[in-house]
Amino acid sequence: MMRKQTNTLLSALAFAFASATVSVPSMLVASDAVAQEQKASEKKTRRVPTLRGKVYEQLARAQTAADEAGNVEEAISILKEVEDKSDSMNAYEKAMMYNFFGFIYYNNEDYTKALESFAKVVEQQPIPEKFEMTTLFSLAQLNLMQGNYDDTITYLERWESLNTGPVPVKNKVIKAQAYYQNKQYDEAAMWISEAVADHEAEGMIPDEGWLILQRAIFYELKQPQKVKDVLIKMVKLFDEPKYWIQLAGMYGELGEERKQLAIMETAYQRGFVNTSADVFNMAQLYYYHRVPYKGAKLMEQAMNDGVLEKNLRNLKFLGQSWSLAKEQDKAIPVMMQAAELSEDGELDAQLAQILLNEERFDDAIAAADRAVEKGDLRNPGLVYLIKGMALYNKKQYALALNQLAEAEKHQKSRAMAQQWKQFVQGEKRQADAIAAELGTS
Repeated sequence: MMRKQTNTLLSALAFAFASATVSVPSMLVASDAVAQEQKASEKKTRRVPTLRGKVYEQLARAQTAADEAGNVEEAISILKEVEDKSDSMNAYEKAMMYNFFGFIYYNNEDYTKALESFAKVVEQQPIPEKFEMTTLFSLAQLNLMQGNYDDTITYLERWESLNTGPVPVKNKVIKAQAYYQNKQYDEAAMWISEAVADHEAEGMIPDEGWLILQRAIFYELKQPQKVKDVLIKMVKLFDEPKYWIQLAGMYGELGEERKQLAIMETAYQRGFVNTSADVFNMAQLYYYHRVPYKGAKLMEQAMNDGVLEKNLRNLKFLGQSWSLAKEQDKAIPVMMQAAELSEDGELDAQLAQILLNEERFDDAIAAADRAVEKGDLRNPGLVYLIKGMALYNKKQYALALNQLAEAEKHQKSRAMAQQWKQFVQGEKRQADAIAAELGTS
């Protein structure tokens, strides 16, 4: 951004003096010739004094010191000698002198003094109108670079007061930037929208930076529909991976999840989904759209490729995705890895439930024991219920009843525990009766 603004600024300043590669005499003559030509065209509105030869010579000396000798201090010293005699100088001569001060300070990266010098240029009156407008525009750009946003707007408005035609697009963009930085988002939105519309009306493609600014402004105004519209345009014009991902995110924010998934799938097919955050977000989309198998495959591949870390969050979600996809043989080992990383017993409790459903009763009991040992469970009664059911299936009725009694102590699992308790008691009585009968016979 700064490099682009610097180049624009130097182009604007070229009205008064040429670049450092041009010889000093030709630069000053060219500058004076342009000024004279402008002066002639402005006679109806302004009478502008001329740049006298002796002042010209001093400015030439300063320029030679700065450009050819590279001696900034000497150049400034010469200009200060000229400034000491400013009482005898006319407005145009003073303006040219301060213009040289500003240019030298700017090239020396002393932007504060450059701003002060250029500000003094437009204080001198009368000076050529186009010269004044060029300096006002440069002041607007420099103040924007320095974070002086109110001053940026002020100088642009002064420029516009002298302008007889429509406001150029570049002015509107700078205004939008200044208002955005000032958190005046409504004003910023108006100017950037006008700039983009004007450019498009001329059959031109808006600068990418303009659309980035417009998107940011609409985001701050909490206008997601407009943010989405800008992103659609950016995807079409620039086809950058980040814009596809951002567009998918905006569809999600607008509640258009199907479009969100469609955009993400397109981005994935084009190789744009390659960061850990994007992979995880896409897996979540698959999960919530009831296609967990795709999400699990995506995450598994990303883990194998080293894109996704095998941490607690990722392993937990991968295990849940496999489980929802009814791929329990894949879910169980992943859930076991996740549970080992977890400090509480919640994942062990989930794992115990899966293992019970898969009729792996010994493993279910072991997982339930780990869950109880770790603690911090949302529904501790459920763990005792699972263990009781597993023990029942192992025909260990007395132990099962003990666990069901523990489950009965918790409100959330009480009703189911009581039902299972009655059922297991009946099974136990029947088993005891058969055992007794076999014992007597």
